[in-house]
Amino acid sequence: MNVLLVSTYELGHQPFGLASPAAWLAPHGHQVACVDLCVQSLSDDAVRAAQLIAMYLPMHTATRLAVPVIARIRELNPSAHLCCYGLYAPLNESYLRKLGVATILGGEFETGLVALAQRLASGLTGGPQAEPVVSLDRLQFLPPDRSSLAPLDEYARLRINGSARRAGYTEASRGCKHLCRHCPVVPVYQGAFRVVQPAVVLEDIRRQVAAGAEHVTFGDPDFFNGPAHAMRIVDALHREFPSLTYDATIKIEHLRKHRDLVPRLKDTGCLFVTSAVESVDDAVLQTLDKGHTRADFIQVVREFRAAGLALAPTFIPFTPWTTRESHRDLLQLLVELDLVENVAPIQLALRLLIPNGSRLLELEDVRSAITGFDEPALLHRWRHRDPHVDALAEQALKLAALKAPRRQIFRKMWNLVASQPLPEDFDLMPRATVPYLDEPWYC
Repeated sequence: MNVLLVSTYELGHQPFGLASPAAWLAPHGHQVACVDLCVQSLSDDAVRAAQLIAMYLPMHTATRLAVPVIARIRELNPSAHLCCYGLYAPLNESYLRKLGVATILGGEFETGLVALAQRLASGLTGGPQAEPVVSLDRLQFLPPDRSSLAPLDEYARLRINGSARRAGYTEASRGCKHLCRHCPVVPVYQGAFRVVQPAVVLEDIRRQVAAGAEHVTFGDPDFFNGPAHAMRIVDALHREFPSLTYDATIKIEHLRKHRDLVPRLKDTGCLFVTSAVESVDDAVLQTLDKGHTRADFIQVVREFRAAGLALAPTFIPFTPWTTRESHRDLLQLLVELDLVENVAPIQLALRLLIPNGSRLLELEDVRSAITGFDEPALLHRWRHRDPHVDALAEQALKLAALKAPRRQIFRKMWNLVASQPLPEDFDLMPRATVPYLDEPWYC
């Protein structure tokens, strides 16, 4: 059977969500083609030749971009079986089925894709979906097959000290143990997380290094959901490739709990850690069930600085609980902690996203702010009780889109809410070289 796997967007990374199922499908005799629409075009011939077309939806942006692609696929090849898989597929199941998607797979999707392909190949095409919409099975993974993907040169690069390095991408685990209210992982995994076997992760990285990778991003929702598992991998990685660097995403809560591991991250080649701080208002953090406080965040900043490791905090600055004063306080704290260069401008302009199934909908003050569900936008629209805060969010978003240095954009954002000028030495403050990937979106 001809299988076409399609990705629309994965934060500028070579898609693990195409490479992994490709490795599972090929041994069963299926002819697998992969297309990443971020760097490749979708040919009419490829669409017409496929009997099964599966689209990978790991995030909100990817799902919205998939909608017109689904329409094109349905027009070019109406007889193809259309599947959507990944984190955002089950969250938007009803809408995707209206668009003509026949199979929805979430969670650990590889076995579901294989079962679907085998079922279709045997001629069992009718009836309701046989595969579970969400599977939390513990899989024995295979090394991803990246052979049909675009080369790493086509993807986001690590920027450090004025140079650019080819960056690979892998995943050592999926799901998350935690139940943060705003997180899209929660409705699917419900507090479960699943590991990719260390030998598989290391082989995946080994192949990417052979293809030119000089840096690797671990795309786990939280690298320290299983700290022993994570450290086993990076210790082995550093022994084999001592010059290879990496980055990972880790909760502030975990960085406090496992602070003894921070120096080991540094010693094994970690350049920076992304952490979803979200807010510096303790009341908001408690509402979101983040598991950390403002003081915890400040302490982690100090510990990272002492270890010589960069922290890349991400935020949701505009929520139903944001005020002009609280936004000013966030900016003030970033200045005090000398983190202006560590924060991508978009992180100071994001508005709370409320998708289907979000635990935020359990909160009365969230429900009262919602104006309706926008199905094509895949989210619940909400309005702040203070229209000036919504206007501030719009202004911040316009500034975040400017092609300018971070410090210049920050100054403009500061001026939107400032009650006092920035420190006189703001433009002269030491600017540590902060490594980052040149795809700064985190949503």
